[in-house]
Amino acid sequence: MSVEEFDVVVAGGGPGGSTVATLVAMQGHRVLLLEKEVFPRYQIGESLLPSTVHGVCKMLGVTEELAAANFPVKRGGTFRWGARPDPWTFSFSVSPRITGPKAFAYQVERAKFDHILLKNAKSKGVDVREGCTVTDVLEDSERITGVRYTDPDGNQREVSATFVIDASGNKSRLYSKVGGARDYSEFFRSLALFGYFEGGKRLPAPYSGNILSVAFDSGWFWYIPLSDTLTSVGAVVRREDAEKIQGDREKALNALIAECPLISEYLADATRVTSGNYGELRVRKDYSYQQSSYWRPGMILVGDAACFVDPVFSSGVHLATYSAMLAARSINSVLDGDMDEKTALTEFEARYRREYGVYYEFLVAFYEMNVNEQSYFWQAKKVTKDIEHTEVESFVDLVGGLSSGEAALAAKTRIAEHSAEFAAAVDQMAGGDDASMVPLFKSHVVRQVMQEGGQEQMRAILGEDAEPELPLFPGGLVTSPDGMKWLPHRPV
Repeated sequence: MSVEEFDVVVAGGGPGGSTVATLVAMQGHRVLLLEKEVFPRYQIGESLLPSTVHGVCKMLGVTEELAAANFPVKRGGTFRWGARPDPWTFSFSVSPRITGPKAFAYQVERAKFDHILLKNAKSKGVDVREGCTVTDVLEDSERITGVRYTDPDGNQREVSATFVIDASGNKSRLYSKVGGARDYSEFFRSLALFGYFEGGKRLPAPYSGNILSVAFDSGWFWYIPLSDTLTSVGAVVRREDAEKIQGDREKALNALIAECPLISEYLADATRVTSGNYGELRVRKDYSYQQSSYWRPGMILVGDAACFVDPVFSSGVHLATYSAMLAARSINSVLDGDMDEKTALTEFEARYRREYGVYYEFLVAFYEMNVNEQSYFWQAKKVTKDIEHTEVESFVDLVGGLSSGEAALAAKTRIAEHSAEFAAAVDQMAGGDDASMVPLFKSHVVRQVMQEGGQEQMRAILGEDAEPELPLFPGGLVTSPDGMKWLPHRPV
């Protein structure tokens, strides 16, 4: 069997795979991307964040194409969540990190969005092969040296590469090759039942493109406008309540909608789509997890192959493209001889774990807000009620500490304080004007979540005119002015 040679081979053509492949190819390296399906194809995860649109996508060179696609504009988020009975809205424009005309994202049909990114990868020099399934990796002692895959004709082929990227998502069969184990969160283990509707109600302008997230006794709903008439609707319930979505899925979804007055109101005149890619009612396990190792010599995990966190804040595509960008910086730095693999990939993993960790803490604070103290779903989402709760210890591990009774107690106290601060900011903001949103963006968990995304967005917009970056970690690296590599930090 002849073996082709590349600098990088990427398994998976979703946003993570397309991003890392494109950013490495743009530096002149030979990149092969293998995707098992033929695009366009269906995918869930339809709500984007500004840092993806104006940060990563600008680096990729697709912002004009995204604008021309006429995706609904998302100016923030609207929630029926917490103690207040009425929905409340936050606007991206109020954030000091996301100001001006770039204070928006898109709601996207992923078949269209992902295809834009994959076609862009081809145009930037990536060898894209669809209908090709990666079946295994090639190893030489301690290093991953390539992959084995099946082509569209069923032939077995091998490719050697300096780096293998697993961007094949939460159903990845390759992630275990980096070693370690996949650690599942006991707190965020949910099931989602979802489908698509035509003719649903829209929020009032200018927020008609917002995602609407609505808590109810059995869990929460997402309601995402994908066009003037098409809406993605999903119900998220606890794993222990799986019986609510078993059996006849049509009846199950209708019963959950009936439990939630606001979603019932928005779907009162709507009709469920029953044909085509959107005609199926689907169930997905929204189990949050992280891999104990994100890389080994010669192989890197990006996106859901490395970790996944509860989808209530639309972080899926952000984490996929952000991790892909970090991986590309590391690969470019190593292939160009600027630094060794361990130094570059230690920075990749530290930053990706941090980003996952701040979203995780943000979500814990969000779920801690009082929704319905009598509801079984929401009672089970109160992490801080038990000092010895293993989830608090897991959180301490997540952000780099060592689990102990003392550390868990400190984490419990901190999470409770941050959740109370966040809830108070929401109470102050709800029903007010834009000025009343300021405390929300000053709250600890929101500042942390927006730190890296805002930094990347400003770098993409300003380029070399952006403010000099400081390391995120003691002794860590900083980003090159063009965003394509890592540099040692040299204090002025």
